[in-house]
Amino acid sequence: MSRPNIIIINPDEMRWNTMGHMGNPAACTPVLDRFAKEDAVSFEHAYCQNPVCVPSRCSFFTGLYPHVHGYRTMHYLIHDGSDTMFAELRRNGYNVWMNRRNDFIAGDIPGEFGKQLDEISKPGNAIGDMKKMPHVSAEFPYSHFIGVVDKVPTDMEDTLQACERIRNHKEGDKPLCLFLGWMNPHCPYVTDEEHYNRIDPAKIPERVRIEDTEGKSMMIHKLREFANLGGMPEETWKEMQRIYLAQCSYVDDMFGMILDALKESGNYDNSLIVFLSDHGDFAGDFNLPEKAQNSFEDILTRVPLLVKPPKSETVDPGNTKSLAELIDFYATVMDYAGVAPEHDQFGVSLRPVIENRETPNRKYVYSEGGRRPCEKQADEYHKYGEDGPPKTSEYWAKMNAEKDDEAHAKGTMISDGTFKYVLRLNGEDEFYDLSCDPQEKTNQIHNEAYAAKILEMKLEMLKWYQETCDTVGRKFDSRFVTPASLGDKA
Repeated sequence: MSRPNIIIINPDEMRWNTMGHMGNPAACTPVLDRFAKEDAVSFEHAYCQNPVCVPSRCSFFTGLYPHVHGYRTMHYLIHDGSDTMFAELRRNGYNVWMNRRNDFIAGDIPGEFGKQLDEISKPGNAIGDMKKMPHVSAEFPYSHFIGVVDKVPTDMEDTLQACERIRNHKEGDKPLCLFLGWMNPHCPYVTDEEHYNRIDPAKIPERVRIEDTEGKSMMIHKLREFANLGGMPEETWKEMQRIYLAQCSYVDDMFGMILDALKESGNYDNSLIVFLSDHGDFAGDFNLPEKAQNSFEDILTRVPLLVKPPKSETVDPGNTKSLAELIDFYATVMDYAGVAPEHDQFGVSLRPVIENRETPNRKYVYSEGGRRPCEKQADEYHKYGEDGPPKTSEYWAKMNAEKDDEAHAKGTMISDGTFKYVLRLNGEDEFYDLSCDPQEKTNQIHNEAYAAKILEMKLEMLKWYQETCDTVGRKFDSRFVTPASLGDKA
């Protein structure tokens, strides 16, 4: 039997609750909703391993946690010496296509693209056009809010190129691995009138206001301090939510184009299709835009993950409550491709859950982020020197908040979907009972009623760190060990 094509669609900064089939009454995602109902399994509880782009992608393309390989900030992309899913698939007969906006491969390292892929999209992804747009209000320059424009300025050109590549894939060609990474719904919050009008503002769930919370992280408070959005009208926050959902509807449209290209070219049935985001977005919750590297609310760490196997494989389509981590994406792709990982990794294939949605997968999920104080000079947000970033940068508030050692301290989250514990090197730990506080408004870390559960989760995290703290390389030193002697000892 021929190996399946692998189609990976990766919107940036899309929360899990931006889709209709996840229960958001204001969402407009008919393609994704139908895909989940008829052909794919959609994970209600899928979690990223880091709540910002590059570390998350470096993690789910290797099956390794950020603390294992050290890719923990935006400026440490995959580089020489690190093996990835793409390189492994390529060495095993796959033809790998990728668009230029991947937030994953260090393009400035000579030859690195050549190790990871066979084809790359043509230039033309208009990310720069978004950044040149003026904000609606000069009073709130760090809100990332733009509003409604004539035309959504990015992603469509890459999508059209991906559709063309799919249509050009013929029977008898090498199996295709295609990765399409979109900018949307990443901020700035901007959309066109068509998608804006799809979202009924009356159906948008109430956002979490910071004044209704207690015990939130120092990072959240520092971001608010520098962004200075306290005076932003409630109407503008509502507009931010509406535009963010409109951007997700635009993502849904583009995903439909990919599915149409697969069906029209006869490649749909023999394709493993995975739709996943790298992390979420505040989108107005906690009076904040965008995200934070060491904040672990579900709106940042819980993401869409939909998987459709090839038609020849068993699938139980619909939503599943089985817990998943994005590193499981790596293991799942390798499983369906029939390629054994060439490096040790910690992902678990989701095939059993895809075949039966009631199958449990993980007991706990983890996410981690932040830095140690001594890493400040290596942090991407401090590359401007002692004077810091220019105030004209839309990321000025975030960059300044992350200068604070305590606010930006390393943190790790453990969750079982009902309870969540966050351990921090500095600052106060966090604990939430999601069964009665799903929006994570009240930190219960000092509530004696939860003391036993907190201790239990601390011990589980310790065991997890012990199990995943490192990997043993598969290249041994032939001066001391030979393959023959390994075989004898085995």
